[in-house]
Amino acid sequence: MGDKHRVRFEPVGIEIEVDEDQTILRGAAEQGIMLMHGCKEGQCAACKSFILDGDDVEHDRYSTFALPDFEKDEGFTLLCRAHAYEDLTIELLNYDEDMIKSGLPIEQATVEVVSKDRVTHDMVHLVVKLLEPSSLKFFPGQYMDFAVPGHEATRSFSMANVPSAGNLEFVIRIYPGGLFSSFLDEELAVGDQLELTGPFGVFTLRDAPDADLLFIGGGAGMAPILGLLRSMAERGIDRKATFYYGARGRKDLCFDAELTALAERLPNFRYVPALSEPDGNDRWEGETGLVTDVVRRLETNLRGADAYVCGPPPMVEAALELLPALGVADKRIFYDKFTTTGDADE
Repeated sequence: MGDKHRVRFEPVGIEIEVDEDQTILRGAAEQGIMLMHGCKEGQCAACKSFILDGDDVEHDRYSTFALPDFEKDEGFTLLCRAHAYEDLTIELLNYDEDMIKSGLPIEQATVEVVSKDRVTHDMVHLVVKLLEPSSLKFFPGQYMDFAVPGHEATRSFSMANVPSAGNLEFVIRIYPGGLFSSFLDEELAVGDQLELTGPFGVFTLRDAPDADLLFIGGGAGMAPILGLLRSMAERGIDRKATFYYGARGRKDLCFDAELTALAERLPNFRYVPALSEPDGNDRWEGETGLVTDVVRRLETNLRGADAYVCGPPPMVEAALELLPALGVADKRIFYDKFTTTGDADE
């Protein structure tokens, strides 16, 4: 362990001590401070902040698309990659004051594989049970870090289940040559054990009972949205909600039966799948086109709504451009943008 330094966050007036060996984001998470973040890999810029006081900060490797050199020179930082080597005062540029002190403790967990089933040609539904500890506190929509056996690397996957479910569920896309997904596809078996750390993430349902909900997902972005919808059904939340899910063809759709059943349990919920590349064998009569184009066509005024977006980066970027034009306030758009750590990794 290294020396510890005081880090103060403004304008919320929160102070913590962070060890030099850990990132500022990780130090905050371990102390129950839920700062905005996404990938934790220095690629998405969700945790970008500004250093008001102090300059002895070192960064782990990050993308200059997330933090260009000129911004770093001006004092901007990525909290997920920044290590403090002196006391700092940091201005949070993106934060949720209602959520910031609601963080849960980060835990190390050992789990055992209960099942792994293909739900599409390239996505696996992985179910694990907790061995140690026997239970885990988390908010629906959060994610866990998986240790990759035989490597120092970790991979992050969102939970699709509600906390009361007992077992943890994940929907994971298989990438050819992916560090974890290849292991999942080719080696991992029922009964094997894995090491997880978490929970992480701020893709959680905000308490805004008068706000309509709009969910936009694609690929494995199904997982956290499914967790949120399951939680709404369990808690009897009857807010008006629509889930637009984008896939290429019918073979890429999953959990259709459950989502249809949820629409019956939640009278104000509507599920709208959209296929961007349906073929003649799909016999598809539903929506077609990119999912964001479908949203643009069917939604004309989303003023006052809360929007949740999760999926591949191009889809998320298109949604982040579209939603303000349809009336969604920037601060009411919550998103998880999947990033890659290598050409073949998830």
